[in-house]
Amino acid sequence: METASRQSTGVSDVDRDGLRAALAAPPTDADMTAPFPHPKGYVCGRAPGPVTIDGKLDDAAWAAAPWTDEFVDIEGDKRPRPRHRTRAKMVWDDEALYIAAELVEPHVWAALKEHDAVIFYDNDFEVFLDPDGDNHMYGELELNALNTTWDLLLTKPYKDGGRAVNAWEITGLKTAVHIDGTLNDPRDTDRGWTVEIRWPYAGLKELGVPAVPPRDGDRWRVNFSRVEWDTVVADGKYEKVKGREEHNWVWSPQGVVDMHRPERWGYLQFSAAAPGAGAAFRPDPDWAVKDGLHRVAYAQRTYHKANGRYAAAADALGLKGLPAGLALEATRNTFEASAPGAGRRWRLTHDSRLSGD
Repeated sequence: METASRQSTGVSDVDRDGLRAALAAPPTDADMTAPFPHPKGYVCGRAPGPVTIDGKLDDAAWAAAPWTDEFVDIEGDKRPRPRHRTRAKMVWDDEALYIAAELVEPHVWAALKEHDAVIFYDNDFEVFLDPDGDNHMYGELELNALNTTWDLLLTKPYKDGGRAVNAWEITGLKTAVHIDGTLNDPRDTDRGWTVEIRWPYAGLKELGVPAVPPRDGDRWRVNFSRVEWDTVVADGKYEKVKGREEHNWVWSPQGVVDMHRPERWGYLQFSAAAPGAGAAFRPDPDWAVKDGLHRVAYAQRTYHKANGRYAAAADALGLKGLPAGLALEATRNTFEASAPGAGRRWRLTHDSRLSGD
């Protein structure tokens, strides 16, 4: 899920996915120029044994793997905390990244059964993955309590003119769901549902993935989202409350109702040690530089709307606390901002592509 509105627009389902931010009246570019705190991080240990994808989370590989922090509202502390707990954990081996999730839910329901349906119309669990952290060519996976899946390849963020490739399939993907209760039965109270995902490295090749298997200390960008609809019981069945938007609960808050801001996703740090052993999460030493470049990009978009061109000098943008050594190159319709980090210079183009050299 990317934004809050589910209005009918008369466009395709994938186009709706890209239009949700506009329908929900998200913050303007000018609202996005304040410094953003470092996203959350997770140390992903090497699985000590095989992981059976059955949704039950009872493999030895999961026993020592730490849970993430409990999910919060997508906008962060400005919104109430979720009423149901959601958390996730990860491990890896030579072939794949494994993801587990626990969703506490007193009323487990699902309706969609067709692969690549718009799964967020049900309650769902979603994964967003950008291994090389360049904000372009990233993957999205959604699944509901029926284990119906929707996988998407995003060329770049919707706000930058990106499109969803709905025909993309994650090579070798395996998913499973276990329901602790009864599905689609409002007569009782359930405990929730758990999810297991095996995302093979073979299913990352379109995402510009760095070396695989990952090396000790490698970092990817990842985030998780849970969509939760308010429901009532009518004629013995669950029905969504009409006219009410869904709740969006995430691991690392975005600060805005839009999951397609990959620069704000969390950090997945790989460790060659067993899950839960040894390695501590190391914050990105270049976070302030990267965030500063994105602040420049948002300010540039505002400047372009007002002046019909991009600013050639940072002073014209009116921002404070920008990275030392910031340089801008601009034409009427493109720009590149760059600044030095810890051992490399980072560059951000007008369509939010981040690279380092």
